[in-house]
Amino acid sequence: MKATRLAIPEVVLIEPKVFGDARGFFFESFNQQAFNEATGTKHDFVQDNHSRSTRGVLRGLHYQIQQPQGKLVRVVRGSVFDVAVDIRRSSPTFGQWVGAELTEDNQHQLWVPPGFAHGFVVLSDTADFLYKTTDYYAPAHERCIAWNDPDIAVDWHFDGTPSLSAKDAQGEAFKRAEVFD
Repeated sequence: MKATRLAIPEVVLIEPKVFGDARGFFFESFNQQAFNEATGTKHDFVQDNHSRSTRGVLRGLHYQIQQPQGKLVRVVRGSVFDVAVDIRRSSPTFGQWVGAELTEDNQHQLWVPPGFAHGFVVLSDTADFLYKTTDYYAPAHERCIAWNDPDIAVDWHFDGTPSLSAKDAQGEAFKRAEVFD
């Protein structure tokens, strides 16, 4: 696999080695040892999630203030623009974001470590989005920052008004959001 640290170096774009021919393809979608080496971290994953969404659905920017989750995300159908926002107050990149297009064709994955808010918008007609987490879902500790917060100013690579859940439509302003120290 090829691992590229993005502008926020803790966020890593992972490109698996794909073996393909006229019959299809094969690739190793996860290997704990290779992941640890590529990211320079040691995290165990405890939960796998799968969401399906239609064009223009935006999910995020989510995080858990307790039981923070690292997420290894990928798309197996369609395409999304995926975003990680550094919400660690002590970090030199606090309040900055990075993003990457994840598609069924490029088969890239994004490592979003604990301490980051995460979100994505669907660019294709539909998208199946899979992700592993380093801690369990804890709804009492879940938080959401407004997707269109002007202080973060994410360029979602999407024209138009996204479709939001009621919860995401009530996202907190970054200035008032609970963040990590």
